[in-house]
Amino acid sequence: MIDVEEITKRYAETVAVDRLSFQVEKGEILGLLGPNGAGKTTTMRILTGYLAADSGKVTVAGLDLRDHSLEIRRLIGYLPENNPLYPDMGVMEYLLFIAAMRGLPKTGRRNRIDRVIELTGLEKMAHKNIGELSKGYCQRVGLAQAIVHDPEILILDEPTVGLDPNQIVEIRSLIQRFGADKTIILSSHILPEVAATCSRVIILNSGKLAGSGTPEEMSVRARGGNAVTFVLKGPVDAITEKLKSRGDIKKIEIKGDEGSGKTRFRVITDGSVDIREAVFMMAVENQWVLSELYRESLSLEEIFQHLTIEEAVV
Repeated sequence: MIDVEEITKRYAETVAVDRLSFQVEKGEILGLLGPNGAGKTTTMRILTGYLAADSGKVTVAGLDLRDHSLEIRRLIGYLPENNPLYPDMGVMEYLLFIAAMRGLPKTGRRNRIDRVIELTGLEKMAHKNIGELSKGYCQRVGLAQAIVHDPEILILDEPTVGLDPNQIVEIRSLIQRFGADKTIILSSHILPEVAATCSRVIILNSGKLAGSGTPEEMSVRARGGNAVTFVLKGPVDAITEKLKSRGDIKKIEIKGDEGSGKTRFRVITDGSVDIREAVFMMAVENQWVLSELYRESLSLEEIFQHLTIEEAVV
């Protein structure tokens, strides 16, 4: 559906996007992650045709963005981070204005707006001024303007920024509903939201691709690899020293006292190393009671840190 090949964008001496390549399949919900200044917004603006890349190629639905910018814009609905709303306009008035700008025929324009208002849950707000709406409802209006022309692709830049937890859940539900028949790219700093909403994620760092895949796939590939949690009954200091003596453990976390002399540990290993058997043998050899032992995937937050913060330090 979308094919990005080696795109680069510079602002004076600053390289905002650096030879970035990735693909988005039809019907996919892709999360775009990265720290501030990673190039997320610049990438989205390039994909929507609002900003030209200095080099590289973007293909959307088989069309080259350089040669078919207008056709591609008709395929895309875009919600920028700064929601482009007019507070003095009514919700219905604003959406009719956007529909006219998008070239929707007059004969079916009102029916389409009614449908969009229904899809975004704006029925009770349709005749209010935008300036009277809460932040959550303003985001709904932003989503409504993005889908007013029924695009095949949605590009959403920080769609839940500034929302309270209840509003975040509501917007997430809308995005998942749209994902049933649209291809979606969204950026966010709220990592659990991306994990809950997206089928795949891309992590950018300093304008470059730092990682891509499902959270599970990146958990295995990320530096820090795998996490193993276990509960042992034994001397904490001695257990910790045994673990530190291994060369493949990057991090040891003591999660807390489980009572009866038992302690919960969590260790993160290099690469794809699985130390469960070694932990079991360590318990047997030292006559420590092992009551729990399981392997878990790294959280998206941990993957993000491994691929951005730690890479920057190296």
